[in-house]
Amino acid sequence: MKMRALVLDRYNGPLELTELDVPAPAQGEVRVRIKASGLNPLDTKIRAGTADHARHPLPLILGIDMAGVVDEVGPGVTAFKVGDAVYGMTGGVGGIQGSLAQYASVDASLLARKPANLSFREAAALPLAFITSWSGIVDRAHLQAGQTVLVQGGAGGVGHISVQIALALGANVFATASAANQEVVARFGATSIDYSAQTVEQYVESCTRGKGFDLVVDTVGGATLDACFQAVKHFGHVVSALGWGTHALAPLSFREASYSGVFTLYPLLSGQNRAHHGEMLEQATRLVEAGKLTPRLDPGRFDLSSAESAYALMVGGAAEGKVVVDVS
Repeated sequence: MKMRALVLDRYNGPLELTELDVPAPAQGEVRVRIKASGLNPLDTKIRAGTADHARHPLPLILGIDMAGVVDEVGPGVTAFKVGDAVYGMTGGVGGIQGSLAQYASVDASLLARKPANLSFREAAALPLAFITSWSGIVDRAHLQAGQTVLVQGGAGGVGHISVQIALALGANVFATASAANQEVVARFGATSIDYSAQTVEQYVESCTRGKGFDLVVDTVGGATLDACFQAVKHFGHVVSALGWGTHALAPLSFREASYSGVFTLYPLLSGQNRAHHGEMLEQATRLVEAGKLTPRLDPGRFDLSSAESAYALMVGGAAEGKVVVDVS
């Protein structure tokens, strides 16, 4: 049996629509007929060959996030059956086939049942963003109800999910955003902060009476992470998935606060702790079905034949939410 897939033969080259053999599921895997592929900014770096932490050897198939229907169950898998609607962060890095293809055989432990009240497109927008957010907010920072949370970049892919997770856990949530995205942040339930109109000191004073936030979630990196160290309260916590630069820790140290880094790709690249990805997405399904979590999608519609336009939209910074490619 054959399938269509987008193959990249050289970094920064074109995505070639190619006919390939459909993969058979190995031990512990299921084969998924992919309905939708969720794109992430990281995909553009992998395509360019500039993501040293997420190398994907050529030729490659991009696409980290996916949603689809189980088509065949491999040996040793009992959690899923043929016909199950599933979603997950299942490949597109480290030599693992991505989701810009009609089929993929994936580690079943990375998957969860798709929320019944989401389309495949909406479900494909969630995995990486949710796993990154949950890892920081719950696994690292152990957020408690009643605490104050600042999400840096609250309208972004990871940011708007972090806002909703923190709210669902009972926190008092604030989020920075550009002037154009203030309404987006407010719509998701956070108190919005226009970072271009206030200094860190000003919004710490106005939002927390100068005490700082119990938890600061960085989704931007660079100078924004430095600002997080100034915004956190005494004995508070900062989490970031983009802490790759050189940063002065003095503001954090003087507050006796702690910092955690999140490396969402580690289970995919190492093969370790993959089952926790599936467990986190089970939490996402519960929150979505309870009406506490909704992904923000760009309205553009793309398929395998027009996926180049989807990438151009992301690279150009014009996307108004997560970009999703309809696969089959």
